[in-house]
Amino acid sequence: MSASESATCPALQMSGVRFAYPGAAAPVLEQAELDVPEGAFALLVGGTGAGKSTLLRLAKPEIAPVGDLRGQVRVFGRATGELSPLESARMVGYVFQSPDAQVVCDTVWHEMAFGMENLGVPEPQMRRRVAETCNFFGMEPWFRAHTAELSGGQRQLLALASTLVMRPRLLLLDEPTSMLDPVAEKSFLSLLFRANRELGVTVVVATHTPAPMVEYATCAFEVDGGEVRPRDLAGLAGPRPLPAKPPRERSGEVVLGVSDAWLRYSRGVDWVLRGLDLELCRGEVRALVGGNGSGKSTLLSLAAGVARPQRGRVRNRLADAQVLLPQSPKAVLACETVREELTEWSSGAGYGEAEVALALERLGLADAADRHPYDLSGGQQQMLALEKLLLTHPRLLLLDEPTKGLDDRARAWIAAEVSRTAQTGATVLLATHDLGFAHAVADDVSLLFDGQITCTQPTAEFFSDSWVWRD
Repeated sequence: MSASESATCPALQMSGVRFAYPGAAAPVLEQAELDVPEGAFALLVGGTGAGKSTLLRLAKPEIAPVGDLRGQVRVFGRATGELSPLESARMVGYVFQSPDAQVVCDTVWHEMAFGMENLGVPEPQMRRRVAETCNFFGMEPWFRAHTAELSGGQRQLLALASTLVMRPRLLLLDEPTSMLDPVAEKSFLSLLFRANRELGVTVVVATHTPAPMVEYATCAFEVDGGEVRPRDLAGLAGPRPLPAKPPRERSGEVVLGVSDAWLRYSRGVDWVLRGLDLELCRGEVRALVGGNGSGKSTLLSLAAGVARPQRGRVRNRLADAQVLLPQSPKAVLACETVREELTEWSSGAGYGEAEVALALERLGLADAADRHPYDLSGGQQQMLALEKLLLTHPRLLLLDEPTKGLDDRARAWIAAEVSRTAQTGATVLLATHDLGFAHAVADDVSLLFDGQITCTQPTAEFFSDSWVWRD
């Protein structure tokens, strides 16, 4: 097919697509039909586990899931199964939900060049592409930085830039803003919009939070029950409220204290925490908010004893009964099946098959008990990891972005689980960019800035006083 002929074809087209994972009771997609016009900014919505990530990966042969595929998947008129790795890399770019799954090099400049090196782009052309792309995204001030020192927002921007530097015609993104604070999210989306409009890149974004993207989008599709249907953009612009938390007893007993904590990850770099103080009482649910790179995850690591401050002190009276849910649920998931994940700690934690069966029902994964956890959607993995931790009956629950990549129903499920755990007298410290979730579950909110806790207020008071951090 010539270039002029391919220009008249949809950028992404699916015809009668059926896909089932090995051992699954039912297919994820069933007779799915999709036509995304070239030049579109398309949103792909649907519930957790509906098949959005599966659909996107089917359009990128190198990362296509293993399973039974029938029907046709085409990009610019070409069947994806006929694309060579080189053609796919040049035609289709993919940005993962977590930049940690994509960023592989130790410096920004090397990450920018890595994909082009594999494509065999001549060095003069490579240098020009890197320079132009970094200028386009305003990355020059941190062009020579180490990737390990970047904030979450910078790593996500790097993942986007290092994909676009290869000049794909179609860009697929899976929950690209789920780890960004509200301000960084607006900045990221405006740059993605520029890539769409000014560079002519067709954009398809799978998201559970479409509202901030509606003003940029040209069309939307919903994945539900294995089918793909057009969706009205106007219906995606509303808020996503969660039920408010029920009242519960709180104690004045301090169970976690951080005093004058200073921490940095290596000599010669900026301090992440600068004399930070924190006190958390038994039975309290405290939300940590702040921009990417403000130190929320670092503070959770300190509380868990995973990291130690260079100066200062951490006192954790619940260290023997604590659990930590990191940003990547795969750090918790290590077994071959969903059932084995939930059973793994049963002997040490004192629960049995009946509790595992109930957990599978709560998760809606009874039919997926024998599937590999990595075959689940990102949201399902997140829920599975949390349920695995909660089966141990922790007294201190440390959560890092627990609702990232989840739809409203799954967010409500997480909120109910956190509230239920707190009702038993457990203490919860969570870091989140999901302000609606914080409003629903937290007793108090602490704002991190410049390595310190700037303020701590009761939740309703915190949000009413802020003109930036609003749910």
